[in-house]
Amino acid sequence: MLYQDGFFINMNSKKYFVSVAGNIGSGKSSLTKLVSENLNWIPYFESVNDNPYLEDFYRDMLRWSFNLQIYFLSHRFRIHKEILGQQNSVIQDRSIYEDVEIFAKNLHEIGMMEKRDYKNYQSLFREMTSYLKAPDLLIYLKADLNTLVNQIKQRGRDFEKNIDKNYIEKLNVSYDKWISNYSHGKTLIIESDGLDFVNSKNDLDYVIKLVLDKLNE
Repeated sequence: MLYQDGFFINMNSKKYFVSVAGNIGSGKSSLTKLVSENLNWIPYFESVNDNPYLEDFYRDMLRWSFNLQIYFLSHRFRIHKEILGQQNSVIQDRSIYEDVEIFAKNLHEIGMMEKRDYKNYQSLFREMTSYLKAPDLLIYLKADLNTLVNQIKQRGRDFEKNIDKNYIEKLNVSYDKWISNYSHGKTLIIESDGLDFVNSKNDLDYVIKLVLDKLNE
């Protein structure tokens, strides 16, 4: 890719598989959409609006945590396989690895997923991911608690109104620990607190350049 006259130009036919990781409210979906539009990559988004468990989960985490995580695991496994079969470059909103390393793990640690369910989930995750090739690049959108809470409020999803701030902060701690030990491929950490890639073309161009430079190292 070459940046010229305000546009990113495809200089080769190499296929890239990029996943965008990050906490709830970090801007993953927005970045996925914008990068796909600017680079003409195929976007894959997290299942939210059509998720049959999400609203129930936020009302009663203990009852629905295992069901929700199994749904996400199944959805992301199917999407990951589809991505690997694509001929064109792809950008994905949240990776399959975050399901077990961040969300299921935290639900178990805070007592919202029983030990036997968590072990069952881990076993299923390991079997499924053993068949998958990891992304060429994992982008981690790192944001502090205030940024995340503000962005969650701005998007106005009813079922997210009462998310506990402590839960968000605990996820942040888990993300930092996980990304420091990630070993499946290249990583790019983007400190997003001071960036507005949704409304600022300069900020978006800066992020895209970071991504392309990392891919082409």
